[in-house]
Amino acid sequence: MRNPQLNEKGELQHLLTIEGLPRETLTHILDTATSFVGVTAREVKKVPLLRGKSVFNLFFENSTRTRTTFEIAAKRLSADVINLNIAISSHTKGETLLDTVDNLSAMHADMFVVRHAQSGAPHLIASHVASHLHVVNAGDGRHAHPTQGLLDLYTIRHFKKDFTRLSVAIVGDVLHSRVARSLIHALTIMGTPDIRVIGPMTLIPSGVEKLGVTVYHDLEKGLRDVDVVVMLRLQSERMRGALLPSAQEFFKYYGLTPEKLALAKPDAIVMHPGPLNRGVEIDSAVADGAHAVILSQVTFGIAVRMAVMSILAGN
Repeated sequence: MRNPQLNEKGELQHLLTIEGLPRETLTHILDTATSFVGVTAREVKKVPLLRGKSVFNLFFENSTRTRTTFEIAAKRLSADVINLNIAISSHTKGETLLDTVDNLSAMHADMFVVRHAQSGAPHLIASHVASHLHVVNAGDGRHAHPTQGLLDLYTIRHFKKDFTRLSVAIVGDVLHSRVARSLIHALTIMGTPDIRVIGPMTLIPSGVEKLGVTVYHDLEKGLRDVDVVVMLRLQSERMRGALLPSAQEFFKYYGLTPEKLALAKPDAIVMHPGPLNRGVEIDSAVADGAHAVILSQVTFGIAVRMAVMSILAGN
């Protein structure tokens, strides 16, 4: 069965999830992003690859950070960008998701960047739109956040070079994290031999071991000798019921401090998808310290999103 993200030639038509994509596709995106990193250092930060194309940012769920990076990426490719906060417009007036998409398609859209609280919404749109349109998933429910997974992958490759020798620890609220799922799929595809997820039992999804990860409930054991530490945001807005006694209790057992980080390899890097909750997931001394590459992730994120959009537009 053909991957719905790929066209008949095996080229990327949509980016909906990292799961199931060939390693060559991920490598092509990362290599293309490398060529765009230099664009951000230029005096004129633009290339004409999407000139005349219209990119619609459809955010049914708020996210200033992700929407802004997609907007910057599209504008640096010279696209016309239309930002729509659907959460407070047509959607609340009773218009269906596909009716909204049909109306925007009639305005000669070329690409939809979709963020939605319901898992599967970008897939539904991709299966509905005409073949010349492209859909990028900017986060759907708990399911996937492929461009965040790709920018994390790019960051790891930039600092560590070879995926096949790495130990990577993903720490915190794995249960609610589409970022964690996307990164686990990406690392697996790239051949990372040791992927660990660390967190309290209430925040680790049941059956996560089937993804090829090792589960730890003790942070100190899980961090021992790792090359990469990815801290996840504690997503209290997605939690139902008392999954944690308190944020302070979480920090005591699972917050990343300099002392706990010392258990990892001396040259370990620390990542975080943002926004940071200082004193909850991560101590300020770590977030601002020499091991942190969090701001590099933001910079690389623009280049990765430029790469994804330019590849889609060329297929």
